Amino acid sequence: MIRNRMRSISGVLLAALLILFLTNCARNPYRTANKSYKQQAKHYGSTVRQQPGTLRGADGIEPAYWVGTTNFNLRKPNMVIIHHTAQNSCEQTLKTFTMERTQVSAHYVVCRNGMIHHMLNDYLRAWHGGLSKWGNCTDVNSSSIGIELDNNGDEPFADVQIQSLLILLDTLQHRYSIPAANFIGHGDIAPTRKNDPSAYFPWQLLAQKGFGLWYSDTTNVQVPDYFNTLQALRIIGYDLRDTTAAMTAFKRHFIPQDSTAGFSEADKKILWNLQQKYQ
Repeated sequence: MIRNRMRSISGVLLAALLILFLTNCARNPYRTANKSYKQQAKHYGSTVRQQPGTLRGADGIEPAYWVGTTNFNLRKPNMVIIHHTAQNSCEQTLKTFTMERTQVSAHYVVCRNGMIHHMLNDYLRAWHGGLSKWGNCTDVNSSSIGIELDNNGDEPFADVQIQSLLILLDTLQHRYSIPAANFIGHGDIAPTRKNDPSAYFPWQLLAQKGFGLWYSDTTNVQVPDYFNTLQALRIIGYDLRDTTAAMTAFKRHFIPQDSTAGFSEADKKILWNLQQKYQ
């Protein structure tokens, strides 16, 4: 009887150890980063809750009391910037975005297998655009959502990954009423520094779904003599401080099969056609 009891106790202990082992294995490896996220979110939440103060005007008179408006809501994003990670796995990117020293982040990471990681509240400002410019916007991070696709930049994008991206873009477009023209790439807003997403990215497919603009048939397009290619690039949104980089970025986005320098007559037809859509 004692021997049976000892066996029973041993069995219970073994089962408990197994459960403990499995529990530890299942623990989120990013729990430290998640704790930091919650702490920072709490800090910014307390900042938002602070009552605005009263200020003295030029005449030195300060209001006798504070008046808070009843009409407000949260700021919302108006652009979506698409990146490729330039790394070799989704796990590597998640680690990069949870290390403080990297100083880089994104709202979403879409893995090769189609899994979507939502890493930051859409109303918060991610650090994904860096020094960039699109049209008159010089602080892209403050008005955009950053989406990273797990891809090293030298390979086609997986079909299931693109399908997940389309679902995500549809959600964001309907949630925030983002204009079709405002779905662009990192290489578009930072042409001197970035080339993502690469020439493998299916911009035409996205445009067909309403995420980005694309040109129509240019067979019968007649480009007028007065057409200014640089002005057209500026109308679309490109930063022209480096015109060569801007032209390269445009061709990577809209004419990925053409890696030559400058604009051919066929390229000018595409640019002319697109200029009309962006005006």
